[in-house]
Amino acid sequence: MATERITLAVPGPHGDREVGLSSPNRVVWPELGITKHELVEYLVAVADPFLNANGGRPVSLERYPDGVGGESFFSKNPPKGAPSFVEAVAVTYNSGRRHPQLVLTEIATAVWAAQMNTIVFHPWASLTANTDNPVELRIDLDPQPGTEFADAAAVAPALRDVLAEAGLDAWAKTSGNRGIHVFCPIVPEWEFLDVRHAVIAAGRELERRMPDKVTMSWWKQERGERVFVDFNQACRDRTMAGAYSPRALPGATVSTPVAWDELGDVDPTAFTVRSAPARLAEVGDPWAGLFDEPGRIDVLLEWWQRDLDNGLGELPFPPEFPKMPGEPPRVQPSRARKPDA
Repeated sequence: MATERITLAVPGPHGDREVGLSSPNRVVWPELGITKHELVEYLVAVADPFLNANGGRPVSLERYPDGVGGESFFSKNPPKGAPSFVEAVAVTYNSGRRHPQLVLTEIATAVWAAQMNTIVFHPWASLTANTDNPVELRIDLDPQPGTEFADAAAVAPALRDVLAEAGLDAWAKTSGNRGIHVFCPIVPEWEFLDVRHAVIAAGRELERRMPDKVTMSWWKQERGERVFVDFNQACRDRTMAGAYSPRALPGATVSTPVAWDELGDVDPTAFTVRSAPARLAEVGDPWAGLFDEPGRIDVLLEWWQRDLDNGLGELPFPPEFPKMPGEPPRVQPSRARKPDA
């Protein structure tokens, strides 16, 4: 039996692209009955803000061949047979290996990715012109067990104040789940390790001000019921769901930019593949001016050095990273070898 297939005319800067869509009525989000075709329609509807936030940079694709709830895998470089308009850029991973990675240059590429069963788009913090130097400082406020989105929303304004004191303009979005992502546009003068150190400096300052609500501990057993500042999301090749990217969650939520004055009243589950286009039509894109005035991280790096001088050293890196200079042992505190009495 032949597989159902349609051809879509997807508008873009070079005119319409014809993109084939197989099994358009296949259900991607079973609880809501959202199909692959509806996912594609969503991507076209949010094309401009989606590309503004995620375009022109390396992107990893989180693909679900059997829809939400099924197995998934990450895809980074375009497979053989990709359309000619699907572009890639060579990037260096933390291992030192170089490999081509997909780039979103027009919404037809995202539509093609959805045809390849992509649900979540994970953009790098750097652009294709210089993949080694981020154009964003990114901070992931991650509620731990016993806390929820409202706890992250209560912490985020204090983080905004810390960043403002360092000369940075902060922008917020829902993660599409329980957390909040805070982005600061920066000039691309520093590589990933420097930006990670700037994030650590900001996180430590926030933790000092809100020790009962915020933690910088990499080890889960030490976090307690606090909001974790996930500094390792600033590492090279570590990504989070992009702005306006759907999430592979039962409610088809979308990682959604929000204005600071609405953050306290936000219900992140209300922003979905079905509702986000109407929100954009009503309030516009809160991130429309994100890259107008990029800042600098000099002050945060001064704070990082100050903390080093005061005895606060490097923090653990993700387990897939090589051992890094100055890094403490990668062992949970409860399993650490105790010195002889």
